Amino acid sequence: MMYYLKCLIVLGLFISLGSCRTSPTETSSAYLLVEGKTMGTYYKVKYADESGRDFKPQFDSLLKAINLEVSTYIPAATISQFNKADTDFPLSYNPKSQAQEAGYANLHFKANYERSRSIFEEMEGYYDPTVMPLINYWGFGYTEKRKVAAVDSILIDSLIQLVGFDQVVLDEESQELRKEKPGVQLDFSSCAKGYAVDALAGLLFENGIEHYMVEIGGEVTVKGVNPSGNAWSIAVSLPRDGSALEEIQAILALNNVAVATSGNYRIFYEVEGEKYAHIINPLTGFTERSNLLSVSVLASDCMTADAYATAFMVMGIEKSLAFAQGKPDLEAYFIFSQPDGTMAVSYTDGIPAVLKEL
Repeated sequence: MMYYLKCLIVLGLFISLGSCRTSPTETSSAYLLVEGKTMGTYYKVKYADESGRDFKPQFDSLLKAINLEVSTYIPAATISQFNKADTDFPLSYNPKSQAQEAGYANLHFKANYERSRSIFEEMEGYYDPTVMPLINYWGFGYTEKRKVAAVDSILIDSLIQLVGFDQVVLDEESQELRKEKPGVQLDFSSCAKGYAVDALAGLLFENGIEHYMVEIGGEVTVKGVNPSGNAWSIAVSLPRDGSALEEIQAILALNNVAVATSGNYRIFYEVEGEKYAHIINPLTGFTERSNLLSVSVLASDCMTADAYATAFMVMGIEKSLAFAQGKPDLEAYFIFSQPDGTMAVSYTDGIPAVLKEL
């Protein structure tokens, strides 16, 4: 599963090819560009607004609120406090005051919890937000960043006992999260960035913005048209060690859809020639090794695309492709390595309609 540090590097995801100039569309609205930092990475928002409103203060405030609930790197964050708790944890906890406050609902945390659970329940263990103890063990989590010089299989077996989203239950009446074991921890990094993209897009929509692109560290959602009056062009980077972000594998022409990518080729470390990548298989406890290099998922919302992209990296190409083909609301573009070392692609039936020539 992808951990929150994935936000530190644009993981060969997407590069917007739309320019930022006056739109030739019917409204002739000026497109604005707002940029900032969040979740250890950057965010970029391009949108058309005749009034020229600057939404950066609202963006920054919203992103700060989201991080205070779902970032494992903020000690006072809701998720961090849950991870420290031994048993029950009240969602009345207010990360702003570091206290319990009647009526505080932790809506961002709860939204990530509920969507994660729904995907967990259909993924047969390949997607599990309780993988946090294993992520920390492998040196990719919020604890000390270190390389695992000698793999301790016994310890991994013990940590797997703490993995299983069914060990965390939300009591709707009391609004408490209950964990079966003290060491159970949550990590929403596989969907939190996508959730934040959706939140910013929602803010724009509520303010009457009809044409926009929102990106956080490579996770993207688009609506309407780009400044040229066309569909937004989103580039999928070449998934190869050492490749520059400008090296493009494919271009997708998108409208009113979200897209997220997961991959194993940029965030990893090596010990005595052995490569350990940051995506952890919740079923085995080990870093995932397969011929799948990256997967880009298209969905109606970015949170969903983000979560499935992570799960597909664990499932492998055959199971993931079959799963995605069976979901009418998903499309997926897979890049994988062949036995001779060359790269190949495979994708769901809807992808050819949005592929552009390089």
